Parts: sequence; C-alpha cells; structure tokens
Amino acid sequence: MITKSDCITLDQEDSIAHLRDRFHLPDAVIYLDGNSLGAQPKAAMTRAQQVIQQEWGKELIGSWNSAGWFDLPSRLGDLLAPLIGAKPAEVVVTDTTSINLFKALAAALQIQSKNNPQKKIIVSERNNFPTDLYMVQGLTAWLDRGYELRLVDNVEQLNTAIDQDVAVVLLTQVNYRSGEMLDMHSLTAHAHAHDALTIWDLCHSAGAVPVELNACHADFAVGCTYKYLNGGPGAPAFIWVAERHIANFSHPLSGWWGHATPFAMQPEFTPTASIRRALCGTQPIISLALVEIGLEIFKQTEMTAVRKKSLALTDLFMQLITERCAAHGLQLITPTNHAQRGSQVSYMHPHAYPLIQALIKRGIIGDYREPSVMRFGFTPLYTSFVDVWNAADALRDILDNNAYEINAPRHAVT
Repeated sequence: MITKSDCITLDQEDSIAHLRDRFHLPDAVIYLDGNSLGAQPKAAMTRAQQVIQQEWGKELIGSWNSAGWFDLPSRLGDLLAPLIGAKPAEVVVTDTTSINLFKALAAALQIQSKNNPQKKIIVSERNNFPTDLYMVQGLTAWLDRGYELRLVDNVEQLNTAIDQDVAVVLLTQVNYRSGEMLDMHSLTAHAHAHDALTIWDLCHSAGAVPVELNACHADFAVGCTYKYLNGGPGAPAFIWVAERHIANFSHPLSGWWGHATPFAMQPEFTPTASIRRALCGTQPIISLALVEIGLEIFKQTEMTAVRKKSLALTDLFMQLITERCAAHGLQLITPTNHAQRGSQVSYMHPHAYPLIQALIKRGIIGDYREPSVMRFGFTPLYTSFVDVWNAADALRDILDNNAYEINAPRHAVT
C-alpha cells in the first residue's frame, strides 16, 4: 500500500517541483482541473498591470510599435513552437480553437478540391470534442458541395474509415473525456497513404505531452493556451500550418491582419506570404500578453521531464484509487498504457457529478463531463504527489461514508 510518506519522498525527489512556486495556488486547494483551465502564474498580475497601466495607459496607440504588440501573435507562436514539435514561423497565437479549426478545415478542403476534387469525406471520432464536429458540420453545410462527415466509434475503426474517398482526417490527439492519446505518427502516415490531409486538435496535449508535428509530417494543427499552457480563461488559441502548406493556405476569414500590407489599406485582399496569413482581425493584446507568461515557464524545463512526471502522477492516482476505492464501482476509462494516455485520469460512476461536487466542497477541484465521467487533470508544473494522495484519500472517505448529495444541483459549467 502506498503511504503519504511515500508521496512526500516523491515530492522531495521531483526535479521540477520548484516550478510550483511560479503559480498562484489558493491555500487549502488541490487543483486537478488544469486540463480545463490552468492555474494562474504569479507573474501574470504584474504583466497585466504593465500592459494596462504603462503600455495602454501611458503609451497608448504607440505601443503597437514600441511595445511590440503588432508582432505578438508571431512571437508567441515561436515561443510555443518547440512544445509542439514545430519550427519557428509555422505557428501564430490568435483567435479561438473553433475559429482556427474553421480556417484549417477550409484550407485543407480547398487544397484537396484542387488536387483531389473527388474526395468528399471528412473523418473524425464520434466522441471528439463537440465543437470540432460542429465546425465541420457548419462549414460543409455552408459549402453545400456534397461533403460528408464520417464518424467512427473507436480508434480501431479509424484505419478502415480512412480510405481513398477521404479528403481530411480531423482528430484530437488526447481525448477530452477519457484522456486516451492517439498515435499521431501512424495515423498521419495512414492518412497520407490515402492522399488525405490531417488536422490535429492539441487542446489536451500541448504543454502536457511531447508533440512532434513535423516529425509526424502532420499538415495542420490547432489548440488552446488556457489549459496546460496556463494562458488564462478564454486565452487566444493557436494554429500551426506545416511549412510546405503555407503558400497554399487560405481561408474565408481573410481579415486585414492577414494582409501582406495591412496599413496600405488596399480594397483587395492580398495574403501575406508568412504564417501570419492565418490571422484575421485586430488582436486581443492583454490576453496575448498573459499567454506569454504561461509559455515562459516552460523555458525552465523540458517536455521530457514534464511527461515523466505526468505519467508518474497519473500512475500514482490510478494505483491509489485501485487500492482505496475498489469496492465502490469506479470504472476507469483512461488507458493504463503510457503510450495511450495523456495527463488526465477519468472514471465513470453513476453519481459522478455529486461526487465531484463533494470533492470541490473539500477544496479538491476536478470536473464532470457527460455521461457520468469524473475528470482529474494532472499538471506537472504545479501538481504535487502529496496532492494526488490527498485527493485519492478524500474520494475514498466520501465514498466510504456516502458523504455526497445525490441530487446536487447542476451548475451551468460542470
């Protein structure tokens, strides 16, 4: 049986434990929801004050030049690139994941309409994050060109579903509900063998697991910055376009920030030759500035160290739940195989929502997703091994004593 003393020892031996001090974590709170919203870096408040008081308050519009506001989406993209296996000038931070997905999908379909016009199928998973599927449905209905969304029910069906009729394969590397991680290398290779393009959603993998977009020869990727990258609530997302596709990358949201010479104020749109063609309108500078604070923390470590601790944290949690909660009908839906697991652990239980609410009342914050899923996210930058022990012990106590309200009222955000 694992003891709390064992976990204290693990924390003492943790090579990146010092990074926890870079975050504001409320007293008496164990935060296991970084897979939904990352914790606040301590430097974020100072940076926000600098942008608001000095750059905006005193320098006003001059900060577009003097404070580097204009280049911020590109600079952040270069800072993010090593975390996702990208090269400089392949990534920009901008807009939302949904909007960036719309751009990537529109570009991929346009490329295929020129090269392989007979391809009309888009493949994805039925349990993909809903907005990804909604964006496909919305764009293809708007185009009205006979496109079809083909959904599979499990990973094993993907290879069969990806055939010569497929134009685009849209997949999320780490599933939002289960934490299952797909094999980007093999699935991208399989898609390319059938002349399909790939779009990878990295919302639950960027900053949590090593990502190798270029090594996998992927085509496009999108993701958010407010989860494991700790950019703040609703922080701007990112879009990656493989260098070989940038010249042919175009989308319907052709705003002035993607123009070759935006301040020439020309009536015709001429896209810039760089990845900045993925930009649309004027950028949200205060939010972008806070993204930089979250990304800067990753300079203090390597993704290999982050991944090593992530696996240790999630292994520990699963083992503790097995040891201490085995009699309570918790169904693990997260793979135990390291190669198939992101940085979260999810369990199904008939009373999942009230159990999560009971944990939150004790200061242990996870979250709930339909149907009947408790999600626990483990952010290696600030989650400790003692946090994991205390969380598992609290869940055991709640289950042993039925210390939860079965009809707990539902909040708008679960």
